[in-house]
Amino acid sequence: MMASVKIRHVSSYPAPADEVHAMLLDPAYRERVCAALEAVSADVRVEEVPGGHQVRIDQVQPTTGVPSFAKKFAGETTRAVQVEEWNGEGPERRATLSIETPGKPTRTTGTLALAPEGEGTSVVLDAELSVTVPLIGKKLEGLMAELFTNGRDTEHQVGLAWLEGDRA
Repeated sequence: MMASVKIRHVSSYPAPADEVHAMLLDPAYRERVCAALEAVSADVRVEEVPGGHQVRIDQVQPTTGVPSFAKKFAGETTRAVQVEEWNGEGPERRATLSIETPGKPTRTTGTLALAPEGEGTSVVLDAELSVTVPLIGKKLEGLMAELFTNGRDTEHQVGLAWLEGDRA
């Protein structure tokens, strides 16, 4: 049985689109987010590709606090490989998003878009998280969606501090 859930997350920043985009393409910012998420390890790569940039984050996170029903699938740590393909210019920048969890029954795909918001910019995420586990797929889907949203909230807090100059 394949379960899936749609996720929408909006992060608002008090900065123009060019500045937010530059932050999202800065490996030091992405490494800071991984540290805030308490990643055990993280490999962050940002490369120019035809028409834009690719951000690739390969990280291992502890599964501390994950309920016992999910530990069977997750183990003590879980690896996530996130790939964003950014293109466009100015406030029209968009990215496709893919998050794979090698050896695990989840996959997330979606889009990220910069949206002007007054003098600031929002990063709008629309994604679908799929879980391919019989019987408890819906339960895992809810847990994974909550963890994913919490991670986006943490990334937003790091981004706000980053834009205020906290980069140490």
